[in-house]
Amino acid sequence: MTTLDHKIDFAVVLSVTKANPNGDPLNGNRPRQNYDGYGEISDVALKRKIRNRLMDMGESIFVQSNDKKADQFNSLRERADANPELEKALKSKENSNELYADAACKAWFDVRSFGQVFAFKGGSGKGVSVGVRGPVSIHTATSVNPIDITSMQITKSVNSEPGKDKGSDTMGMKHRVDFGLYRFYGSINTQLAEKTGFTNEDAEKLKQALVTLFENDSSSARPEGSMEVVKVCWWEHNSKLGQYSSAKVHRLLEIKPEVDDPKSTDDFNITVNELEGLKVEVINGL
Repeated sequence: MTTLDHKIDFAVVLSVTKANPNGDPLNGNRPRQNYDGYGEISDVALKRKIRNRLMDMGESIFVQSNDKKADQFNSLRERADANPELEKALKSKENSNELYADAACKAWFDVRSFGQVFAFKGGSGKGVSVGVRGPVSIHTATSVNPIDITSMQITKSVNSEPGKDKGSDTMGMKHRVDFGLYRFYGSINTQLAEKTGFTNEDAEKLKQALVTLFENDSSSARPEGSMEVVKVCWWEHNSKLGQYSSAKVHRLLEIKPEVDDPKSTDDFNITVNELEGLKVEVINGL
């Protein structure tokens, strides 16, 4: 496998229909929204979904969620300590941090993609403080139009605890975005790819994960089919530094509503413009 030898930019267009794409814990788990009323999905949430898809594809992932673990470890420390190559790096008297980072990048796809901070306490030389900068950067997703949020009160029909008295019916609130078209951007940096060992094959796997981003991701807040990848735009430059800046490339994607109150993806005109000498692959979602 060859290390990535050319810069890559990408953009993803996704739709949300009667779902909560990313709840804000500081605002009663309402869908994230900026001060201008536009919906947002954090880059952390997007990376979580990418990690989950890569796990479904059989890749080894370091930062696993508790409800989607592929091993028996209950913490990042346990997962790291169980890797013999990382243990060997800690015992090395020279360049132990560099050896530790190299071993972590070889072991886990998400470490060599997004980077990771390994900060574990411990005495007698067991403490770890190693940072890895990853080549893949992901922006926060933002809706094309301001979103409308619908809230509803939910109740229960059974008692949670035994007893004669009937418990309270009130459980809480659920919130959803009626419809929103979101987009987010990303890039893959070749200089950092050389340091982490991110390969051309890894880039292809990342692209596949983006196309299938919401497969096997259903929940009460995101019912099956409520979130959909509409398009993935994938630009591959012909050099390590890239022919154009990422900002200029990302602006090639234009999304304009064709009606005043769009209710579906069909109500938008999605155009991918071109720059001389830069190839783009436009992939429709599943």
